[in-house]
Amino acid sequence: MFARSLRGQARAFQSPKWRRYLSSPAQPETPAEPATRRYRKVVGCPEPRCPCAPTPKLPDGLEIDRTTPFGHSMPRYDEQVVICTGKTDWPSRIEDDADGHNLAADLKKLIGAGGSMNDPFNNISILNSSFAPSVPKREEAHNASAYLLPSFTYVPYLPRESPASVEALVKGYLLAEKPHPAHKAEYHLARKAITRKPSYRKLLSGVRPVEDVLVLICGHGGRDQRCGIFGPVLKDEFETRLRARGVEVLTGPEPDRDYGVPKVKAAGDEDEERQRFKIPAARVGLISHIGGHKYAGNVIIYVPPKAKTQSGWPHLLGGHGIWYGRVEPRHVDGIVTETILEGNIIEELFRGGVDQKRRSIEL
Repeated sequence: MFARSLRGQARAFQSPKWRRYLSSPAQPETPAEPATRRYRKVVGCPEPRCPCAPTPKLPDGLEIDRTTPFGHSMPRYDEQVVICTGKTDWPSRIEDDADGHNLAADLKKLIGAGGSMNDPFNNISILNSSFAPSVPKREEAHNASAYLLPSFTYVPYLPRESPASVEALVKGYLLAEKPHPAHKAEYHLARKAITRKPSYRKLLSGVRPVEDVLVLICGHGGRDQRCGIFGPVLKDEFETRLRARGVEVLTGPEPDRDYGVPKVKAAGDEDEERQRFKIPAARVGLISHIGGHKYAGNVIIYVPPKAKTQSGWPHLLGGHGIWYGRVEPRHVDGIVTETILEGNIIEELFRGGVDQKRRSIEL
């Protein structure tokens, strides 16, 4: 009886159904996401196709370092807060602007060294930019606006007379999503104080995704003359080359969907070309110190996550920030063509990069 039972089980396991099950390979586990990704690169920057602005001359003693390898010279950060000030230069310490009455100073009081919400394992880079802030409904209000990158988020309304808005920005968007393991031994209330609370986002109005390419050029002359000299020249060259390639260059404040503040468009009718290739519009601005003045000109290019290439394919650098150094006017046409329009990285200028998951970029 027992032997017949075993033979019956053996025949059952030889049925077509069980043979398919036993012979099929095990399902592979979902691989963990790599810490870094590799990207298509261009070894040398292409030569410009038309005359460009001359490379600025620098004062004696302020030469550009053209020999030190700088492929990993980009500082690590979890978020960059790019504050829209409408100005093109600032004091050496941006928190000293307007006698300390500015958004950078307010943020550093909370998350800077010694701040009540400072977390040494969550590095927030705070920058000023020449982008104009959004216009609030009450035009007499003193408003600040900011881009959060690489989150690709725009926060249009941070009224200076409301400290609660700055606290909402920090708690809702800038604190770490969960405490670093190094905080494990700390009291739970201390960990809670440096952990993000998404409910605070409801206190900020008009927050929306960034849909335009952002070209950020260090032009902080109040900190170093090299960037102060290179920055404005590169800004003009980028705007000229982008327009020449059919990219709409936006100026003025971000449009307000509630109150109808208009976009200021570039001259010429480029809507048809943009629609055909689905090229994002672009904004070009000067920013404060990002490190590495000896590598001027320093440029960061943020490509929005849903961007397409000029050929209509998904942009390989969508959702990424690419850092370039030693950029001269003769390089701008190649950067526009290869990086902004086609999604390639120019190796000779590459200082580093980051994606939306804060993974570093390697070539």
